[in-house]
Formats: sequence, C-alpha cells, structure tokens
Amino acid sequence: MECCRRATPGTPLLFLAFLLLSSRTARSEEDRDGLWDAWGPWSECSRTCGGGASYSLRRCLSNKSCEGRNIRYRTCSNVDCPPEAGDFRAQQCSAHNDVKHHGQFYEWLPVSNDPDNPCSLKCQAKGTTLVVELAPKVLDGTRCYTESLDMCISGLCQIVGCDHQLGSTMKEDNCGVCNGDGSTCRLVRGQYKSQLSATKLDDTVVAIPYGSRHIRLVLKGPDHLYLETKTLQGAKGESSLSSTGTFLVDNSSVDFQKFPDKEILRMTGPLTADFIVKIHNSGPADSTVQFIFYQPIIHRWRETDFFPCSATCGGGYQLTSAECYDLRSNRVVADQYCHYYPENIKPKPKLQECNLDPCPASDGYKQIMPYDLYHPLPRWEATPWTACSSSCGGGIQSRAVSCVEEDIQGHVTSVEEWKCMYTPKMPIVQPCNIFDCPKWLAQEWSPCTVTCGQGLRYRVVLCIDHRGMHTGGCSPKTKPHIKEECIIPTPCYKPKEKLPVEAKLPWYKQAQELEEGAAVSEEPSFIPEAWSACTVTCGVGTQVRMVRCQVLLSFSQSVADLPVDECEGPKPASQRACYAGPCNGEAPEFNPEETDGLFGGLQGFDELYDWEYEGFTKCSESCGGGVQEAVVSCLNKQTREPADENLCVTSRRPPRLLKSCSLDPCPARSRVGWAWTACKGLG
Repeated sequence: MECCRRATPGTPLLFLAFLLLSSRTARSEEDRDGLWDAWGPWSECSRTCGGGASYSLRRCLSNKSCEGRNIRYRTCSNVDCPPEAGDFRAQQCSAHNDVKHHGQFYEWLPVSNDPDNPCSLKCQAKGTTLVVELAPKVLDGTRCYTESLDMCISGLCQIVGCDHQLGSTMKEDNCGVCNGDGSTCRLVRGQYKSQLSATKLDDTVVAIPYGSRHIRLVLKGPDHLYLETKTLQGAKGESSLSSTGTFLVDNSSVDFQKFPDKEILRMTGPLTADFIVKIHNSGPADSTVQFIFYQPIIHRWRETDFFPCSATCGGGYQLTSAECYDLRSNRVVADQYCHYYPENIKPKPKLQECNLDPCPASDGYKQIMPYDLYHPLPRWEATPWTACSSSCGGGIQSRAVSCVEEDIQGHVTSVEEWKCMYTPKMPIVQPCNIFDCPKWLAQEWSPCTVTCGQGLRYRVVLCIDHRGMHTGGCSPKTKPHIKEECIIPTPCYKPKEKLPVEAKLPWYKQAQELEEGAAVSEEPSFIPEAWSACTVTCGVGTQVRMVRCQVLLSFSQSVADLPVDECEGPKPASQRACYAGPCNGEAPEFNPEETDGLFGGLQGFDELYDWEYEGFTKCSESCGGGVQEAVVSCLNKQTREPADENLCVTSRRPPRLLKSCSLDPCPARSRVGWAWTACKGLG
C-alpha cells in the first residue's frame, strides 16, 4: 500500500501519520460491524407457477466472518398451475423413469406427507411396494405436505402463510379468506331421513352451491350416494360413487369411503360447480344422512354512486342507494336475494349537497333536473304484507296498494289511481308458507336394556321440517313415545332370585366414559364440563356442571355446539349432592328425602339395583347431644329386598349423612350432704 512505502524526502510526516490512522480506523470498524456488501439481484424463480422460491446473495467484506446470513429467500410465481401441469413432486419422480434402478426401469409415483423428512424425494415404483429415496432434497418450491402451503427450500421445510409470504402465520378462515373473520360464508348443517319406496327409487339429499368448502356427509343405512353437477356455464354431469377412493368431479376433488353399513363423502373445496347430492334406494330399511358444509354468501349489498343533483344551480342535494350484487355473475339482481342472508346489512343512503353556485340572474329561477329523484312520476306504493294466515302448509297474506305522488319537499300524498295506470298495479294478495309443516320423525329402536325377561328400549324422535333439517314446531300431543317395554323370550336363570339380568348397554358404557372425562369426536356426543364447587362449606349441598352436545369439525379442528336431540344415548347428570363435613363440629339435621333426584349417574336409565337410605344408626349419646349416621343399603328396586353391594354401582353410592340426636340435657348429679333451709315467707 502507498502508506506503507518508505517516506521520500519532502513528504510531510503529519500526512503519513493521518493515512496510517485512517487505515487502522477503517479496519477496526469493519471488524466490529461485520461489514456486508449490498444484497445482489433476485434469482430466477424455481417454478413458473404453483409457488416457487427465489434467492438473493450478499458478500462479506470483512477479513473475518460476518454476523448474519449471506442468502435470503422469497416466494414467487404464486399463481395456480393449469390442471394439465400435474403435481410438482410427481414430475420430479417421473424424471427418474428413464434411469435404471438396480438394473431395472420403473415408473415412479410420489410418496407425499412423510412426517420424518418431508423434503426428501421419496418415490414408489408403480404396481409394487418398493419405496426409494431418489434424491435427498426436492427442488425448491415443492410443497412439504399436500394440504399445506409450506414449501421446501434447500432441503428444509419453511412456513408459508396464506399470503404466500415466507415465515407468515396468516391462516385461511373457514370461508377460504386469508386472515379473514369468517363473515363471507355461513355454516350449513342438517339431517336427511330417506323416504324411498318401490315407486320412488331416488331422492335429493341436499344441494351444495358453487364455492362451498369443507363438505362432509355421512350416510348410515343400506342406500347409496351419488352426485349430480351443474357448472356456471350450464354443463351437467353425473357421478356414481361405487368404490372407495379419491375422484375428480368437475375439477373438484371428492374423497369417498364405502363401508358395509355406511358411506362417508368429503370435499375440501371450493367447489367448482353446483353439486346435488342424491340417494339411491338399495335396501328395505331407511337410511339417514348427516351433512355439514360452509356455503359462501354470493349475494351482497353494494352502495351505488350518487344520483344526479336535484337542481342545476342554487343548491340541491343528491343521494346514494344500495343494490343487491351477485358476486358470481358480477351483475345486479333483485333485492330478495340479499334478504336471504341475515348476515347482510343493507347500507343506509348517504346525502350530500351539490351545485351550490347561485343561479344566473337572467334565468330568474332554479331549473329542476328532469326525472328528479324527488320529483318522480306518480307511483304505486304498498304497505307491508300482513302476517301469513298459516305458519306452514299454505296460507294467504295481503297488503294495501295505493297511487301516491311526491312533491319537492318530499311529502307523499295519495292521488287518483288513473295517474298510475302507466305501470301495472302490484298484487294485493299472495300465497305464503306453502311448504309442508314440520313432522315427527322416529328413528330406530335401541336394543332391549336386558338380556332376558322384561326390560325397556329407547329411540330418538326428532322434529323435521320440509328441508329435512332438525327444527321445532311439531305438536307435543302427536309426538311418538321414546320409551317402551320389551320382553326377551330367553328365560332368566339366577340362583337367588328369578329376575331379569341387566345388560351392559353400549350407551351405558359410553355414559360411564363421559363421567370419567370425554373427548369431542366427529360423531355428536355429550361432553360434560368439570363439577362446580359444593354450594356449602359444611353439611350437604349440591354441585352442578354444564353438559353440551358437541361435534368435532375435523377440517377446521374446531368444536361446534349442537341441539341436545342430535346426541344419542342418555345425557349425563348435570347436578349431584355433595357433603362438606359437619358444621361447627356438630352433625346437622338432614332429611335424606331432600336429596331425591340429586343422586344418580344416568338420566332415563332404569337400573335393577340402586342404593337407598334405610333409617339411621343408634345415637352415639343418650343425652346431651349425639350423632346418628344414615344406613346405606343396596336394594332390588322391584322387590325392595337387600342385595349384594357388588350389584349396585359404586360411583352412585350416596354420600355419608349425619344428623344430631339426644339433644335433651343430661339429669343433674345428686347433691349429697346438702341441707335445704326452711322457706321464709315474704313480708
């Protein structure tokens, strides 16, 4: 370096010292700050569609290692690939088809969703069980998992949010909106009970519109599901679901599982067509279909631009309005479509002043715009429809219609009807609520509660409306009974007493498991919360808890509350007694009859043996206050005779009950050696 050369005669020593000091200062700052060069340009994207990765490099200018990374990544080409492009991982596997593996050619298929190493290229030879890792790393931009946007970059799985940004934690809501609040769709769920016969072999279960997501249907019974579709262009199709597998129906992926006694249909969506799910009669017994999906709200209110000003000069005003807009066809439709969604709120009109410049003196008046919003032609105006004469089954409603006129101040007055004859008069009567009334629908009887002799059986009875949805409104007087006696012809043999033998029923076992703590599943089930604290700090009180009917929505991993009637089996108890010990060291008096109805594990389940109180033990003291304890015995509920305690459910044994007794004071001790004096009279 120039500063390190020998100083020539005449070179100022002060200048040399300055150069040396500047060089040392620059190097020390470089060493301390880890100086980086500027980031280089972004590389070409690893993919042309479907989401790829691009990188940028920078150079360390220090003679030591710099802090930080010399490479950074970003996503790119975040546009959907055409359907014919195929899966990116599958393309990488098929690239090895013309390379021999152990001396033999194979057609390789991708192995996805490897939990141990999702970014290695594992492929399976078609028609065999041979799985081989053909490359330690997949190409940058390959999805780590099929149902996720996370991508592999340099052999590592990187988190990608729904905004397609690396490291983003944004997620789609149930409507498919990135970081949305779920307001653009609505949850639809219901149940369908088949009404098929020899003359009616097919029926519609539910119509699922275009754009719906997270569809799940479960058919229980001998019948079969099949699909009809209609695209937005009007093309119709039909798909018969005959075997388990994943199918592509009108560019929508359909996952179908077929079992001997049920069928399960799942579609992640969004649907690319309108799907109509139908059922085909295949057996003598009826079938039940439960369905749930998220339906997009395709009609929304849209605010219009301001109407023309009410005057050309001198000050006027103008208003906006609201119109119902179809998001699919991008056109304005009748307002009734937006009224169908209660989530839609019609925006209120906005008012503003306009054309405030004074009118020219030559005019002498303010010209009113033709077809002024506040000077319309006479028009028909109707009062609201009256309430329907019947809530279902067909009724009539009416309204009054009159011809009105509006002046410049906005006052509306009635005028002769002939002034409105240029437009047809609106109808004054119309039919309403023409759908069928709700009716009771009884499901299959449960098995008998005993294995021999006389017992009980149960069934679920639902009130179903004309759409097959569980609702209210059915007459309680016509409700079919939910419990009846049943007799098992098998005779009962028992050494001590000839009585029916209790059967361990599935719902009894389920109820016991719920008592111990249940987890929400994809089948509707009762989920009890923890018991509350005892209502008293001593003596006998009560505990309560909430018991909900809930179902797990697997696609969104969220829990939904259902009506109680949709959960099968008995509902666990929501109240029970508790004993917090004696009060102030004394045993309080307590009437065991007050606890009737508080003890017990299962509602509506008749057991042959149960615990009961049978009097009290002898008082612990003969005077001065003692304690008696209630005697608990296991009794046969039919014969009222004592039974072995092992026949009663231990968890249902009532708590220990105590009461005070012999409260009279004990007699005074005899006073020996005392002498009474004579009584002296007063006065």
